[in-house]
Amino acid sequence: MNALTHWDPFRELEDVQHRLSSFLGRRSPRGENDGKETITTAQWTPLVDITEDDKENHIKAEVPEIKKNEIRVTVENGVLVISGERKFATEEKGKRYHRIERSYGSFVRSFDLPDDADATKVNAEFKDGVLAVRIAKSDAARPKQIEVKVA
Repeated sequence: MNALTHWDPFRELEDVQHRLSSFLGRRSPRGENDGKETITTAQWTPLVDITEDDKENHIKAEVPEIKKNEIRVTVENGVLVISGERKFATEEKGKRYHRIERSYGSFVRSFDLPDDADATKVNAEFKDGVLAVRIAKSDAARPKQIEVKVA
């Protein structure tokens, strides 16, 4: 006699995620502990906003709890790279952690510069946990208005 099995697509997705995490050497947030959540720290990547105006391209990255000297901004071969590390504070005496959901560790974000960017004119400022990078547009790429004279 054949028994019907209930198919749960979300459970299959969790299984794939668990296998992929194991393959990449990461622990899955739902471990072998009867499907109960375990305490882990995850990989993280700062969130960014990318905008532009007539003169510049702007990138703002959220990098909370990172010191200014722990962030690097480089430009090479038309690629802007933002990298750094948010370090996990060591456990203090008398304090027990019940849940750790914020992510820690090294990060790297890279962005291809647009064709109109001037890689020699990059400015980065850090304030209140936000890294603001401004990339000037090249003078050749800016639209120029030419006055038409009537003869």
